[in-house]
Amino acid sequence: MSDFYLDSHRELQDRFDTRRLADRLDEALVHDTILESDKAFIESRDMFFLATVDARGHVSCSYRGGDPGFVRVVDEHTIAFPNYDGNGMYQSMGNVASAGQVGILFIDFAQPRRLRFNGVATIDHGDPLKSEFPEAQFVVRVRAREIFNNCPRYIHKMKLIERSRFVPKSGCPTPVPGWKTGEWVADVLPENDPARDKSREVI
Repeated sequence: MSDFYLDSHRELQDRFDTRRLADRLDEALVHDTILESDKAFIESRDMFFLATVDARGHVSCSYRGGDPGFVRVVDEHTIAFPNYDGNGMYQSMGNVASAGQVGILFIDFAQPRRLRFNGVATIDHGDPLKSEFPEAQFVVRVRAREIFNNCPRYIHKMKLIERSRFVPKSGCPTPVPGWKTGEWVADVLPENDPARDKSREVI
């Protein structure tokens, strides 16, 4: 068996008599190589949830969104995605820089499916992929430790209404979020923040 499960996992598996099932799922589903079916699913997603941990062991979870294809499979073990302008707190990315351990959850809400991708993330400010993502600050690469599909039974079925207008696109100015135009943040915006450009559309 792999080292996928720790004592705390085993204690609960034994309490609920799921050790044999858990071992079978580990054997049958958990892998560290990106399969063709994984690649197709990952690169079709327009969002994912990202869990990170800081140097104190404190966990943070964030949402990442983009156009389909904003997460790239770069080789059989690695994915990459851009970091866009956000709120300037850099909690998730700071955690990546300090600890590197991440858990990613990809979900299809229309045709319920979910894929978990756990691994080690790194930030590269000079990554050659950066030029392929308009307005990307840098690129994050994640090398897989465990990849596996989860049972989709509790996924609520939802329909996409509209993708965010804030996702950067080539040849199209990205709107400014309204909160960045408030007086309460006007004096602390970065010098090159798009919110300082009064010609930009505000939403």
